[in-house]
Amino acid sequence: MHLQTQIFNNGMNTEKTNGIIIKAVGGLYFVKTPCGVIECKARGVFRNRNISPCAGDNVVVSDGVITEILPRKNEIIRPPLANLDVLVFVVSTCEPSPNYEIIDKFIAVAEYKGIEPVVVLTKIDLDKYEEIYSVYEKAGIKVIAIDYTRADCCAELVELLRGKISAFTGNSGVGKSTLLNHIDETLSLETNDISQKLGRGRHTTRQVELFELEGGGYIADTPGFSTFDTNRYDIIMKEDIASCFREFQDFIGECKFQNCSHTVEKQCVVKNAVDEGKIPLSRYKSYVSMYENAKQIKTWENKK
Repeated sequence: MHLQTQIFNNGMNTEKTNGIIIKAVGGLYFVKTPCGVIECKARGVFRNRNISPCAGDNVVVSDGVITEILPRKNEIIRPPLANLDVLVFVVSTCEPSPNYEIIDKFIAVAEYKGIEPVVVLTKIDLDKYEEIYSVYEKAGIKVIAIDYTRADCCAELVELLRGKISAFTGNSGVGKSTLLNHIDETLSLETNDISQKLGRGRHTTRQVELFELEGGGYIADTPGFSTFDTNRYDIIMKEDIASCFREFQDFIGECKFQNCSHTVEKQCVVKNAVDEGKIPLSRYKSYVSMYENAKQIKTWENKK
């Protein structure tokens, strides 16, 4: 239903054409091209080079075979996605309650990858949302609160996504599929109720697929936070973590010690900014946690 454009079988298009992979299943790749969606296989040479085509890749196709993967501007490993412009973090006010540290870890990875992070708040009718809204707004991150009682509840988000490749992620049960269905009702994504026994949602997304929006652009619904280790997105070494917290940037370089870690040092301008309320305490705690974990990473672990 989602591949609404005509699908051409292998061998029916012998000329080279460019396209974007919108779905990958069991070694088969569905590539959206100006001629329609072509079902393809990939050249064995990619496997030999330890390269795996993935959704979001811009590719060259000839005779039903992907012959070239064009340079990526970014990629995440799990779920496998390439060339993302926006990463939307869907966060509910309750059921499940927000986990600031997990959200901050994923935002840091987005910043590290050069992907624009956006926080979308759901279930605002069930609990207060002003605190979490303030935390991320103060951090300089775009925050959108969704009120489904308003006819234009998703208008701002739709405009933000127009013409871009975006992924939606968040803890299971926050309402990603519901949100996506409001953004584009033609998607008709499956949704499930919260599992009261487990206290979290039964995730309904089983594979990564890019869905084309009526207004232009693509979006991907991805599995929830509970299924991931953020290191699978990328490993960030300790000296790079501060640069992934944009609200730190006005203070970086002003500390007494040039190699200040912003964790235990005296006369640390970043720590002072936290004490003065210029940097949200929850964000700083997430930074310290990430820094301490990164101290355990050996340099060789970051080599590809």
